[in-house]
Amino acid sequence: MLSREQNDLICRAMGDAPMGQLMRRYWMPALLSEELPEPDCPPVQVRMMGEELVAFRDSSGRVGLLAEHCAHRGTSLFYGRNEDCGLRCAYHGWKYDVEGNVLDTPAEPEGSTFKGKVSQPWYPTCEAAGMVWAYLGPAAKKPAFPRYAFMDVPSSHSYVTKALLECNYLQGLEGECDSAHLNFLHRSFDRQGRDLYDQSSMPKYETEETDFGLRLIALRAAPEDKTYVRVSSFVMPITCWISAITKEMHIYVPVDDQHAWRYDFGYYPNRPATAADSHRSPEIGPDYRRIRTQANHYLIDRQRQKTRDFTGIENFLNHGAMATETMGPLYDRSKEHL
Repeated sequence: MLSREQNDLICRAMGDAPMGQLMRRYWMPALLSEELPEPDCPPVQVRMMGEELVAFRDSSGRVGLLAEHCAHRGTSLFYGRNEDCGLRCAYHGWKYDVEGNVLDTPAEPEGSTFKGKVSQPWYPTCEAAGMVWAYLGPAAKKPAFPRYAFMDVPSSHSYVTKALLECNYLQGLEGECDSAHLNFLHRSFDRQGRDLYDQSSMPKYETEETDFGLRLIALRAAPEDKTYVRVSSFVMPITCWISAITKEMHIYVPVDDQHAWRYDFGYYPNRPATAADSHRSPEIGPDYRRIRTQANHYLIDRQRQKTRDFTGIENFLNHGAMATETMGPLYDRSKEHL
């Protein structure tokens, strides 16, 4: 169990919180590339790490990530015009490029040099694997953009989704590192109501420290004196890799201390991905919120729970959300009994 002080240290990511400052030293997904489908398309509000930001794709295709509120009078730049390689505020027409430079201050007197004295806060971005990644840390400490092998997979062989998780990032992330819950939370039954999993085969764990985080190894007894080995990897600071038929990673980016964006990226090294492979997409609405939420009890079907699966809830994504969101928005781990 953690003390409340330890719990706060590892969970809180906003402002000057140490965990948040650590996360900012890494590149993190800020939004999906599909949210900015073409140059000069409408800007998008981005909420991450307790900050209100706005993203836009300029006329040349570059992605800017700016503080949402205009440096002039604080109006939201989400309502601005994206035109001619800049985002122009709708209030007085101040215009910014992707690096926060003030390109125009049309309400100023002729000959004014004021625009050279002001800049809009901004963060560097890179695009890869269908996501726009951002670095939110100190400019002097910016690391090289990580060129993981999956970033070079053709888009035809991959899929990516995101969904809002209504709880602290760690509640989702630690669930990814736990193989024991597979025997229950995701358990299914056949048409005769018999278990499709052997409940008695609970995993034994081994872990291996690595340069990227931890390798998590769950060992289960299998028929014919064999051992089923399930390997997942915790990648600092907010990612878990799951290696199965699909190679998939789940990333939990804090929105604030009580919400997180869950990004799911998967790819097939040897074949194109199909619509059926991205099996979470039907469960997510156009606003990237899940259809099934705690407010509607995840549309639980109690008859299904008796006959088809352990929870009566459709889809692994919703199983995990139910387990982690119903712990509360920021769980106090001093109350656990581990």
